[in-house]
Amino acid sequence: MGLAIRRMGLATALAIGLAGASARAQETDPPAPVRSPLDQRQEELRALEEGMRLSEAQRKRIEAELEIVRTDRTRLTAALLAATQRVQTAESRVAEAEKRLDASLAGEKAIQDSLAARRDTIANLLAALQRLGHRPPPALLVKPDDVLGAIRAAILLGGLVPELRVETEILAADLAELTSLRRAVSAERDRLRQEAGELGEERQRLAALTEARRADVGESEKALQAERERARALARQALDLKDLIARMENEISGARRGADAARRADEDRRQRPGDAARGGSPFANAGRLTPAISFANARGLLPRPVVGEVRKSFGAPDGFGGVERGLSISARPRAVVSSPTDGWVAFSGPYRTYGQLLIINAGDGYYVVLAGLARINVEVGQFVLAGEAVGAMGETSGSTAAAIAIGAKQPILYVEFRKDGVAIDPDPWWAKSGA
Repeated sequence: MGLAIRRMGLATALAIGLAGASARAQETDPPAPVRSPLDQRQEELRALEEGMRLSEAQRKRIEAELEIVRTDRTRLTAALLAATQRVQTAESRVAEAEKRLDASLAGEKAIQDSLAARRDTIANLLAALQRLGHRPPPALLVKPDDVLGAIRAAILLGGLVPELRVETEILAADLAELTSLRRAVSAERDRLRQEAGELGEERQRLAALTEARRADVGESEKALQAERERARALARQALDLKDLIARMENEISGARRGADAARRADEDRRQRPGDAARGGSPFANAGRLTPAISFANARGLLPRPVVGEVRKSFGAPDGFGGVERGLSISARPRAVVSSPTDGWVAFSGPYRTYGQLLIINAGDGYYVVLAGLARINVEVGQFVLAGEAVGAMGETSGSTAAAIAIGAKQPILYVEFRKDGVAIDPDPWWAKSGA
């Protein structure tokens, strides 16, 4: 009996110590935020990115790189494509780090909830042991006549001590896992901070290259502004995307030049058939002024325009009795949007519930529609290359039709491929590495 009581005392002390450690761990935790985990992660990352300030050495290095490529159009374009790829790679790494961090935080919360749920059970066991301490069971050597009391105490201890031992072992394991998860959370925060810093530097470089590319286009700001105003007026009058494209290419000089260039490229290609890639990437030449290959032959080769997950696919129910004519991709706040194809900009600007809309004439009657952007970097009539940065997403989903239909909080990029005015499934065109 004395040995059982000593074991009970050790188990009690251990349980009290572990319960105290659990209580202290939970007392030191900050109160649970009212905001969703996604909102909290995005706010933390925005604070990291906004707090990122390039050092003077980094700024000078970017300026030196820009000076080297500024006078060479091909090198400028190649640098822009490379910078776009680096930014999107960095965005992908940041997104993966965010997922790992969210998983660790979810595990930590689950353990804390489990500890809180078992707190009453542990408290009841400790209370029972405390009562036993105030009224200890009789020892047979001292009171050999109180056999019934000794038997009752032995039965109680026999049932109580194993239960307490099991609870103690579970609690100890949970606390050890909680400590491990908190270390993982700290490591992921450090990694996220580093990735955000690299992303900030690459965005600075991309912004400088984009501005240099726009200057290289060469049209005066006055002429561009007049075309923008005319394009907005046509957008208000257009009945749908097909009508908008037709109006732009008939009445806006930049769009008309792009459409003429696309037709000439189509004619040249028909005179030299067989333009499919002959080994290597068909988009390797950064100095090209026409599409590397026909859009029809680009199946399985085009890069996705933004880093993110597909929320709605082509052909899925749209919730209004019809089906989706494009796909909706959830993107990170301020994510860079690149052109998925070579082509000429047919429209650039706001349009109805599409938000900022970009339409690219890829030739042969194919058009690529990108909607929901917050900023567009290219002008009507400009030739863009597959993988070139053409704009950026906003901080939130905005009020576009695609985002409202999904009920998304994140920015949503809507992508639609069209052939001779009819929406087609874009899935066969994406490169496998981007799937």
